[in-house]
Amino acid sequence: MKRLEDRQYSISEVSRMTEVPKHVLRQWEARFSKLRPGRSRTNRRMYRPEDVDIVRRLKQLLWVEGLTTEGARIRLAEELIGQGRPKTRQEAINLVDKIESEVRALLDLLNAD
Repeated sequence: MKRLEDRQYSISEVSRMTEVPKHVLRQWEARFSKLRPGRSRTNRRMYRPEDVDIVRRLKQLLWVEGLTTEGARIRLAEELIGQGRPKTRQEAINLVDKIESEVRALLDLLNAD
């Protein structure tokens, strides 16, 4: 029995799951080196779960956040190698403090009404 993480998906399945057209998936393969689905014996694209996660993230970066291809490429590379994460405990504490102050400011704005 195959494990769930060993599951592979065809381009049609990925297109349905992510609501990204197949032709766009093919374009993204050419533009983003991090998106490299494997090939079956019959030379069909086979996406692993990690590839599907990358497709979902690219959709978010390009279509929702409006980044350029280059901007999405840089952000994706940073996220995949972990540059976006705090490296020390103090950096993590500083990040949490910053988020907390921003949330408090937003709450103050909402409560001002």
